[in-house]
Amino acid sequence: MATEVKIPAMGESISSGILAAWHVKDGDYVKKDQVLYELETDKITSEGAAEVAGVISIQVEVDEEVDIGQIIASIDESAVDAPVEKKADMPEVDVAPAEAVDSIVTTDAPVEAKVDPVATLSPAARKSAEETGVDTVSISGSGKDGRVMKSDIIEASENPSPALPATGPVPSPDPAEFVAPVKPSISHGVRETRKKMSPLRRKIAERLVAATQEAAMLTTFNEVDMSAVIKLRKENQDRFVERHGLKLGFMSFFTKAVTHALQAVPQVNARIEGNEVVTQHFYDIGVAVGTDKGLMVPILRDCDQKGFAEIEGDIMGFAKAARDGKMQMGDLEGGVFTISNGGIYGSMLSTPIVNHPQPAILGLHNITERAVVINGEIVARPMMYLALSYDHRLIDGKEAVTFLVKVKDAIEDPARLLFDI
Repeated sequence: MATEVKIPAMGESISSGILAAWHVKDGDYVKKDQVLYELETDKITSEGAAEVAGVISIQVEVDEEVDIGQIIASIDESAVDAPVEKKADMPEVDVAPAEAVDSIVTTDAPVEAKVDPVATLSPAARKSAEETGVDTVSISGSGKDGRVMKSDIIEASENPSPALPATGPVPSPDPAEFVAPVKPSISHGVRETRKKMSPLRRKIAERLVAATQEAAMLTTFNEVDMSAVIKLRKENQDRFVERHGLKLGFMSFFTKAVTHALQAVPQVNARIEGNEVVTQHFYDIGVAVGTDKGLMVPILRDCDQKGFAEIEGDIMGFAKAARDGKMQMGDLEGGVFTISNGGIYGSMLSTPIVNHPQPAILGLHNITERAVVINGEIVARPMMYLALSYDHRLIDGKEAVTFLVKVKDAIEDPARLLFDI
């Protein structure tokens, strides 16, 4: 009897993924609940485990796109007994013929076993090594028991180790064959490198292009004086940390300001489905989080019912989950609006792309001291540019500008957030 291994459902918005890696080989005996593969989608990377024990027959290669519900392998349950596991891979030893024994020189030095480097490669790493031409012998694996992973191969291809100097004698050059050295280029190395785009990056690219084609996007800008928020945050930071055990950041202010603006301009809290406009009466705000595998947008639920401490706690929890690769699909679904903070990377101004099917996204940027005119006088203030990108099919310029002004007013006068005015 064989049990099919299928790609499980992962949420309404995900219909396919990329099979990023197999953790077992074709013909291996696998145990129940043993991790079999990694699946990359446009949102998260997840692992698939065996539902039964038996011998696996793999039907889909690494880096292939697979649909939800697709069969990628089968497990033969009739193989009930697992083969005896080897304690260690022993090196092959050449046995000398009897007549040659007397000629063998023996020493007291221990014999160093030679381990086949190919045996320590994961399937994805082996394929990546073939594509990049990386020598795997000198690579220290970051996986379990020193297993070389795909990320190790990619890092080695991007940062090659310097060649070791020759240990043998160097012959004198023949004057007749002497050629003048070529002057090195300014880069002192290769002029360009080429590597395959990661499956996750390809999928993100496809979604971004689709978003620009499916929505009539427009961006409206404004600027906000951060003086009041900075002052309020500085005055209450110590007491906030003492009371709640975490720091008060700027993102919680903007999350509450966006919620306030969505309540004031409900046209922005809507989405298009076919020929219908669906107005949403809840306030689940997505916060973009950068990871080493790409951008994730976890959702802060019911922001209209949460205080600053709850929002800060949610943000900290999501940031840790993203770093540790523990993000759940339910954490990424159902948002009505997204906030993207490019300012933490030093961005001065940008036009963020709407996270379809959401209608709009707010881009935050870095805070810089700039000269502004207040009450007829030129003064230096900590200023931030705001960028609201939105689907013009649903939101007119009047609603977009009103929404952005509401956010600006709430940040410049935080008392509005406290008293809901």
